[in-house]
Amino acid sequence: MSTFQELGIPADLIQGLGELGIITPTEVQEKAIPFLMENGGDLIAQAQTGTGKTAAFGLPLLTKIDPKSKEIQGLVIAPTRELAKQIGKQLFRYTKYSAKIFVEVVSGGDKMDRQIAALQRSTHIVVATPGRLVELVNQKALTLAGVKHLVLDEADEMLSMGFKKELSQIIGWTRQRRSTWLFSATFPDSMQLLIRDCMSATPRTLTIDRSHVVNRDIDHRFAICARDEKTEFIAGFLRKHGEDRGLIFCRTKAGAITLGKVLAKEGFPVDVLQGDLTQPERDKVMRSFKKERFRVLIATDVAARGIDVDNLAFVIHHQPPEQLEYYTHRSGRTARAGKKGISITLIEPRERAKIERIGNELGVSFSEVR
Repeated sequence: MSTFQELGIPADLIQGLGELGIITPTEVQEKAIPFLMENGGDLIAQAQTGTGKTAAFGLPLLTKIDPKSKEIQGLVIAPTRELAKQIGKQLFRYTKYSAKIFVEVVSGGDKMDRQIAALQRSTHIVVATPGRLVELVNQKALTLAGVKHLVLDEADEMLSMGFKKELSQIIGWTRQRRSTWLFSATFPDSMQLLIRDCMSATPRTLTIDRSHVVNRDIDHRFAICARDEKTEFIAGFLRKHGEDRGLIFCRTKAGAITLGKVLAKEGFPVDVLQGDLTQPERDKVMRSFKKERFRVLIATDVAARGIDVDNLAFVIHHQPPEQLEYYTHRSGRTARAGKKGISITLIEPRERAKIERIGNELGVSFSEVR
């Protein structure tokens, strides 16, 4: 097991990590950081949420910034406003004891005039969603001519959300860059075109072993329920777990809305996060959840991208996820900062094989709730 010092991270950044409780590098950090620190060339990393991706690319990126230069030298692209802000916050925290490196987050849903004003100050790293960045460049609110390092985080999600055109424009505007670091949970066919467009002929590639992805502080459970019994099971679970806070994942928007209405009618403090909400509505829900104005957030997988909430005791999967990576995305929302958590999946009798597959491929052991 390596230390951050052995990986080449400077002492001032290690001190910032220590205050965040980040002491031991994760697998993706052990594999990516030495290469990015020493070589800094193109990198393709297959890694899911919860693996420590932000530090894996963020720490090397910070070491490559010249604080004396006023140019934007690093550019990080993320699919959602929440994830962009989460990355920006982490980069800021890492540099608490370092030479001042200025990071700005620009994303859709925030007032553009404020972002333009903020960009007039010295900015070394920009963290952005694709659409808003393209708007700002077209309005000449910033220039990417000084960008030396481009990071594409959750690249598969950006493509699935329809940002192919915007990514192509951003790649074109940063042709002078020295390196591109691409992180993605999955690699659909469309990803190969993106890689060909933005990478050198021989990028370094790494894959994180799925069995190392899932947090070992999570208690993995499943319960067999007929479809019409699931709401009753969830209500019983919430009663049993008193004031604990958590997330419930539903496969569809309609399912999330329906479950939210039923649980609210039964007196549970819940709210719903789904794709039809406007950005102000979404912000209001997340603000209320973070301020603990309600206990349980019900969400779809896409709507939950980038959620950054601590102290969640449990995650409930209303249905088994369609993709294995979604299980790690969902479950990784609990058991953070060394705390324990529960991940419980509700399955119909015919779906037992799905739980067995998830357990086998991720190397986790499920216990049945009876």
